This record gives sequence, C-alpha cells and structure tokens, in this order.
Amino acid sequence: MTDNFWMDKYPPGISSEIHPETYRNIQSVLRVSCERFASKTAFSNLGRSLTYHELYELSGHFAAYLQKHTDLKPGDRIAIQLPNVIQYPIVVFGALRAGLVVVNTNPLYTAREMEQQFKDSGARGLICLANMAHRVQEVLPATDIRHVVITEIGDMLSMLKGFMVNAVVRHVKKLVPAYHLPHAVPFRKALSLGQGEILTETDSEPNELAILQYTGGTTGVPKGAMLSHRNIIANMLQCRALVGSELRDGCETAIAPLPLYHVYAFTLHCMVMVLIGAHNVLITNPRDLPAFIKDLRRHRFTCFVGLNTLFASLCHNQAFRLLDFSALRSTFAGGMALQLATAECWKEMTGCAISEGYGMTETSPVVSVNPFQRIQPGTIGIPVPSTLCKVIDEQGETLPVGMAGELCVKGPQVMLGYWQRPEATAQVLDADGWLKTGDIAVIQADGYMRIVDRKKDMILVSGFNVYPSELEDVLATLPGVMQCAAIGVPDEKSGEAIKLFVVPRPGTALTSEDVLQHMKDNLTAYKRPKYIEFRESLPISNVGKILRRELRDEELIKLRQRSKVVE
Repeated sequence: MTDNFWMDKYPPGISSEIHPETYRNIQSVLRVSCERFASKTAFSNLGRSLTYHELYELSGHFAAYLQKHTDLKPGDRIAIQLPNVIQYPIVVFGALRAGLVVVNTNPLYTAREMEQQFKDSGARGLICLANMAHRVQEVLPATDIRHVVITEIGDMLSMLKGFMVNAVVRHVKKLVPAYHLPHAVPFRKALSLGQGEILTETDSEPNELAILQYTGGTTGVPKGAMLSHRNIIANMLQCRALVGSELRDGCETAIAPLPLYHVYAFTLHCMVMVLIGAHNVLITNPRDLPAFIKDLRRHRFTCFVGLNTLFASLCHNQAFRLLDFSALRSTFAGGMALQLATAECWKEMTGCAISEGYGMTETSPVVSVNPFQRIQPGTIGIPVPSTLCKVIDEQGETLPVGMAGELCVKGPQVMLGYWQRPEATAQVLDADGWLKTGDIAVIQADGYMRIVDRKKDMILVSGFNVYPSELEDVLATLPGVMQCAAIGVPDEKSGEAIKLFVVPRPGTALTSEDVLQHMKDNLTAYKRPKYIEFRESLPISNVGKILRRELRDEELIKLRQRSKVVE
C-alpha cells in the first residue's frame, strides 16, 4: 500500500491535506475565535452562559493570577480535576495562556490514582472541585503540588443562585466531605486577584508540550501522552476539514455530555467547536437522565457528541424520544465501538445518522471519521486529512488491502511520546513517525477501515480504558488473594464489563463482598468489577504467566451456549 492510496478516498470538496502552521499555538486559536465570535455564547452550564468575549476575559484573569500570585513558570505542569462545569474552559485556557502544561485528571479518581498521576507528571499546581478536596488533602504531602485552587459547582452562577447551589450540594446532598487545606485559594478569589494584574501573554512554540494526557498506552500503568500545541491544532483542523460543511461557523449548538478531561471531548468541544464559534452546552452529570433531558429541552441543539453507551440509554428513554430533533444535523460517536442496533435506533428516532470515528489518546485523539456525505455503518471511516494508515503483520511488514493486521498511524496529530518513558515510546513509535495502535484492523479498497479485534488486553468500559494489570495489582494487595486475573466480558450497557477471577489462599474465607469493597476503596467506579468468580487455579503458560486470553475464550463459549439455550 502506497501513500497515494489515500489521495482519492475523500469526498468531493474535502482536501486530503491540512496545514497545522495555520495557527502557531492554542492561545492563537482562542484569541482569533474570541475576537471573531465575541458576542456569541461559547459555553453554558446550569443556566449560566459565557460569551467568547467573557471566556477570553476570564481566562486572562486566571492566567494573570497564575503568573503574578504563584511561582509557576512556563512549562510547569498544572493538574485540572474538574467535571463539565463552566470553570473548566476558563481554567484550561487560562493555564495555557500562562504557558503551563495541562494535566487533565479524572475528578472521580481515588486517592491512590490521584497520587500516582500527580507524582508521575510532577504537577506543581492543581485546580479541583471542592467535592474531591478531601482526597487532595490525603495525597498532597506525597506530591510536588504547591498551589491548589478549589472551586464549587455554583461558583460561576449569580451570587444568590451560586450560594444556593453550593449550599444544597454541601449541606443537603452532602457531596462535599470535610477537608482541611488552609493554603488553598478559592476560585473566585483567584479570578479577583488576577483581574487586578496585567497578563503577560505567552507565545508557545508549536512543538512545545501543551497537554499531558494520561493513558495506559498499550500495556500496564497509565502513562502521560505528550501532546504538543501542533498536535492538538492539527487534529482540530483535521476534524474540521473532514466534516466539511456540516458544521457552520457561528451557528452550531453542541451538546457536551462527555467529560472534557477526556481527550475526545476536549479536542471536539474546546478546540473544534471553539474554532467555529459554536455554543457548547456542558452536561455535568449525564447519568442523571431527567436533569440531562431537562437541559436539552432548553436548547435547539444542532450537534450531539457521545458514545455508544449514552446513545443506547437515551434511545430507550421515553422523555428523550419526545424531544424536538428538528435542528439536529450532526451526531458524532467515538470512545468505543458503535453498535449497529444503536446507530439504527438513533437515526430512526432523531432523523440524524451517527458519524463514527476512531482515535486514541496518542493521536490527539482522532485518526479516522465517517464523512457525513458517505457514512458507512460498521466502519470507523477514512483517515482524517494529512494522516496515513497501514496494517502490519507480526514481523512489521505492511499487509495488502483487505487483510487484517495491527493498525499503524502517521500524521501531525501523533504524540511526541510518553512522558519520561523513552523505552515505552520506542515500543509504539518508530523513527519514521509510525505509531502502533495495538488494534487489529482491515483497510478496505474504498479506504474505509474496520476494527476487528484488539491486540491489547485492554478492557473498554463505556469508552474508558481499563487495564487488567492495574486491577490485578490492586487486588493482589488484598489479604487472602493468591492469584487473580481481570478480563472484559461483553455487556449490553457498557460495551464491556470487568470480570475478576480470584484464587484464594488456602484456609482463607474470602468473599465477593471483600473483593468488591477492596476495589471500591482503591479504584474509581468504571474500573470496578461487575462479576467475580472464585477458582482453585487459573490457566498459566509454561513460564507461569496467567493466560487471560484463555479466560476470555471460556467466557465467550459460555455466552454462545447461553444464546443457544435461549434460541
């Protein structure tokens, strides 16, 4: 397969190339968009709207606070641990304008997970929600973090409404455990302090690190994928180019239920949608479907970004089915495989087809997308412009069209490498810029691609990567566990669910409740098992390695047998 193979695979009017140098850095993207769309709404949440002018002004205040009231310097890492609230874009763009490197962090992490990421990244600053501050207090002494800013859900609302919302969250719902961080600065105070200062705008080099986005990579403990300003800008322009005229400048209202700390939502909502002057409706808790749907009723939304789990839940919700979808023109799916039944149900219900894509953290994240002009269900589309793909065999040789092999990607959106892990980087990224994805794919003659299997042992739960070795390492610390293994099993709701196999030590009375509580204490919710099976032994190789694949195969056989019984 030659590079020319891809030249004629794009629909009419879509170029096969983009020019990342169009913008020098993310700051310049923000500046241009905020000038161009100054009076238009950029983000809204909980009834509060933020215009592009206000976004630029407030992010400037926060940047000035970081510059003048902390000792953080350009290149320092700052962890942002927030859900989808209006503070997020203010903080993330403020940090970038101050020249800092953003470390996106899941606000639902346990103390152990937080400590691991903060220490590995070397973060010196942190912005978090008050709901998680008690965990920050626990891990702070073991990290390099010296500056903490704490915000509450209602901080960007009007004074009265904000007070009421924060009071309900604290005292009625009791979602803010007690904490003691005497040196932490309230978010509102940080903005006030920055407002009185003069910001020195930074002008980051295109290849400077912008985002440190943690992922498990191909195996094991989460690693920080280093995404430069050029990486992010390239992917922004690639996505914009491939969706063509479907996204109209200054006219879109995009629903944002996926967490912005996830690179998929970050690139789409904080980059692509900001580039075109869209209104991003931030959904703080999409699991609360009644509140979510109530939010949707307030907007004539034109764009919806989600993943299979969310689409499936909404398709079966009667209140959602009664919404007005007449303005909906585009729906994007990523993060996990889109099931055909879900895609068909969504199109029938809304009248809008879903464009499925594929990506990974290491590619900022989008690799391929189904162009709206030519959606091909069951595929991940064609590579975004300026991107080459190939599949290789076990020896690294390129395979012809139609043959399954490991998918490799080359393009300006491919990461710089893994943070402080040159050996791990060398395992997936070669000298010519080809990234091994670890996924098995087929490239069709028409350029569309299909993912047929995963080379990794990774488990994909509702779009989130879960790595068996991390689960096994945690479980192994539970007294009474002799051997254990974690695998993913098919699940209608989340795509995959986690199943643990446990071999207890002789003479111990280990129970499922013991295992569940231990995992709950040490892992965030999506990493916890749905099934637990106790065994006397596990299948092992001749060198003593537990064979997870055999366990998965056993589960698939059981599933087929159950299906036959039902038939």
